[in-house]
Amino acid sequence: MENPQKLKTFDATMLEELSRDAQSRERQRLNFNLHPALDDAVQRLCNAMEPATYVRPHRHPEAGKWELFTVLRGSLVALTFDDEGRVTSRTELSCEGPDYIIEIPGNTWHTLLSNSPGTVAFEVKPGPYLQLSDKDFAAWAPTEGAPEVVGFLEWLRAAKVGSQAPLSGT
Repeated sequence: MENPQKLKTFDATMLEELSRDAQSRERQRLNFNLHPALDDAVQRLCNAMEPATYVRPHRHPEAGKWELFTVLRGSLVALTFDDEGRVTSRTELSCEGPDYIIEIPGNTWHTLLSNSPGTVAFEVKPGPYLQLSDKDFAAWAPTEGAPEVVGFLEWLRAAKVGSQAPLSGT
């Protein structure tokens, strides 16, 4: 919503509507872009994510393409991996703390998992967004929609630092 001074404000109602819309989507997630265009130098968006969503592990290979996440509602887990799919870090973020923000360096394999219904994260990253070159998907993780995703999500939820991703054959 915009007020007369052209300031953008986002309240609990807007976040609730975004979460409700995400719940109605097949992918169980939805983003709301605050930046005016995909070629904007700074990408700013709210990501509504439900526990059933699958964010395939990926990395942003272009130099300087970090991502910063903070949780506005609910909680999520950020996992990072080495090139072979071994978990290198596990960070639980919550709007109630103790960890609120994570910055994931560029060229780092990672994924996010929603821990609770109605989770909304705020993301900031350098632009522009170029769909064809934005990310590399991990070969050791199943493609979105594959039958192996259900088991892989269960593995991700339980994975600890040092755990090795099961090979999915995809």
